[in-house]
Amino acid sequence: MRHLVAFRVYESQTTSGLTPEQEAFLNRYTKGTWSVNPTTGLVDIQGSFDFFGSGEKSFFGVKFGNVTGNFSCIGNKLQSLEGAPKKVDGNFDCNQNKLQSLEGAPQEVGGNFYCHKNKLQSLEGAPQKVDGNFDCSSNLIQSLVGAPREVGGDFFCHFNQIQSLEGAPQKVDGGFFCEYNELRSLTGAPQKLGGSFSCSYNPLQSLEGAPLEGKGSFECNQFRLMKGEWNMEVLAKILEYKKLSQSAMALILTLPILNPTYWNSKISENPESTILQLSKYWDDMPEEIRNSIQIPLNLRDDFENLLELVRSGIM
Repeated sequence: MRHLVAFRVYESQTTSGLTPEQEAFLNRYTKGTWSVNPTTGLVDIQGSFDFFGSGEKSFFGVKFGNVTGNFSCIGNKLQSLEGAPKKVDGNFDCNQNKLQSLEGAPQEVGGNFYCHKNKLQSLEGAPQKVDGNFDCSSNLIQSLVGAPREVGGDFFCHFNQIQSLEGAPQKVDGGFFCEYNELRSLTGAPQKLGGSFSCSYNPLQSLEGAPLEGKGSFECNQFRLMKGEWNMEVLAKILEYKKLSQSAMALILTLPILNPTYWNSKISENPESTILQLSKYWDDMPEEIRNSIQIPLNLRDDFENLLELVRSGIM
């Protein structure tokens, strides 16, 4: 009898140290080769792992290490990322599961990171740097605390319950999309973007904190800046738009670009260039803003001359 028990224990494992069920799991979904790292005891994959739409609730106890390609576990019933890879050189995609947390997610992702359409309530556990896009849309997230600090592509957090952009990544090389949330202001948003910005369908009461610069379009329901128009000159000139509603105008007046503190800072950095810009839009600005902008004494005569040129149509 003792010999029979020992035989069964031997049969339950393979030379890899994994169970036959775990090996079958790896063989079925690996696009390339897999091996157990003798140093870490984790399963490394040379290639990709495509665990798609099987409806499973776990990785069968397998703990992954490094994946040189993509790692996908889309459309299952995962409630935890326990066992997920430590590092993925390509994309990591865990969307359409039942995840409530990103604990266990890879901390190094060389491509895109997708975790949309889950039941996430926070971004704690997310990688702090993603070289591609980061998409956490269509969850139950209320705060961006825990989000990556750097995103090399676009950042998507639309269709959540986010009340503040505090915790949002401050370096985004692509666009930033936070539509359909509970935002009342944009405080915490990255100030410079490599792409577009959209904050439509939020109960915004202020645009305070809005990005100052982007290479795409700027949308907030009531007005839109097209690609190539999003810069200091246009944001100031927008005060001339006659078709905007009073609520839209109220939002626009809170833009940091129309904040005297911003202009005073620009004057400190480059006074001659800044007063030239100011002269073009000075008459379009509310009086309270003009009164708070500090033109250097030695440049006031020059500024008045510039204003005359603008008003006469020469500039």
